[in-house]
Amino acid sequence: MIRLIEDYLKIVMNGFIDRKLRSWLTMIGIFIGIASVVSLISLGQGLENAITDQFKTLGSDKLLIQPKNAFASPVAEVTNPLTKDDVEIIKDVNGISEVASLYFTSAKMEFEDEVRYFLITGLPTNEERKLIEEINNFNIEQGRMLKRGDNNKVIIGYNYAHKKLFKRNINLRDNILINDNIFEVVGVMDKIGNPPDDSSLWITEDSIRDLYNKPEEVSFIMARVSKGRDPAKIEEDVTQKLRKSRGLEEGKEDFEVSTPQQFLETLGTVLGIVQFVLVGIAGISLLVGGLGIMNTMYTSVLERTKEIGVMKAIGAKNKQIMEIFIVESGFYGLVGGIIGVLIGIGIAKSVEIFADVFLGVNFLKADASWWLIIGALLFSTIIGIISGVAPAYRASKLKPVDALRYE
Repeated sequence: MIRLIEDYLKIVMNGFIDRKLRSWLTMIGIFIGIASVVSLISLGQGLENAITDQFKTLGSDKLLIQPKNAFASPVAEVTNPLTKDDVEIIKDVNGISEVASLYFTSAKMEFEDEVRYFLITGLPTNEERKLIEEINNFNIEQGRMLKRGDNNKVIIGYNYAHKKLFKRNINLRDNILINDNIFEVVGVMDKIGNPPDDSSLWITEDSIRDLYNKPEEVSFIMARVSKGRDPAKIEEDVTQKLRKSRGLEEGKEDFEVSTPQQFLETLGTVLGIVQFVLVGIAGISLLVGGLGIMNTMYTSVLERTKEIGVMKAIGAKNKQIMEIFIVESGFYGLVGGIIGVLIGIGIAKSVEIFADVFLGVNFLKADASWWLIIGALLFSTIIGIISGVAPAYRASKLKPVDALRYE
């Protein structure tokens, strides 16, 4: 059996070497299809893993409350925004141990006669800030955090100090204009890995409310569930209390209460749908590659008709002739798959490096797991084998006399 396989492979390799150009052209569709599938799935899996790890740091004891569809446009004007009254209502819910809130909006920022528009957030300077820092993973790279009385002080995102968002990088103790008001830079936030966050500004809650004349409005509320309590049950209680206080009917809420796990599940569903569509598109390349292999194998049968006749004349059986051509087509699929996997991993890693270096996104990671690589190789090999079945069957049915007389 081993000897037979060696003979098959020798025949296949001789054919591959004799028809180098056609062999490589045959595998182009497999290259493209497998490379697309591997790169898309590895990037999607890496992104999902990075986001999962990020949400795990939040813990399972948090509730996130926001206006409905707020993430569609975080700084858009909300018809019926959350307020400090809502914060107080949540604090009174049995099973809630801590509550913190944020107000954020867009800001006109000017530095050395250049004007840009960025997201600005008001940070509490009381005990609430601990919960905010825990959830958002805030760390200061340079300078210090805001404190009570810092009414004209600002913390800038990582990109201001490192990515030249203006003609020159902004440093500690530089003055910037926010909505035409002078603020001194007292801190630089460590890299978060999300471009909007790394290009944000943070001032005290008192400062932002004075600046925008929004004494009561709240953009986002975070709450910690008491130890030993069921977050799902507390979520229902918070929803019921807010619905009642805001005079809303069930199913017509203008706010959303969710847990990090729910965010993660929703995001996973969206990523899964996107991946499915993209992989489906890439699958078209695999179909084209399979048709290319089939075409090549039919051509190979015609070119080697006399050779088939000789093999049959010296005792080769129909089954053996068929096996030779199936091994050859499977070989095309396997080699195409190997090269496609290497190209796909290379593309995914290149996207990861580009996103980190040029876009400042460090959560887009390539994760080419072993099951993805083995699955891609098996799939490409099977595509090759299936594509070669019809030509192989045709070759096996050639009559020795007719094959030997073929010109």
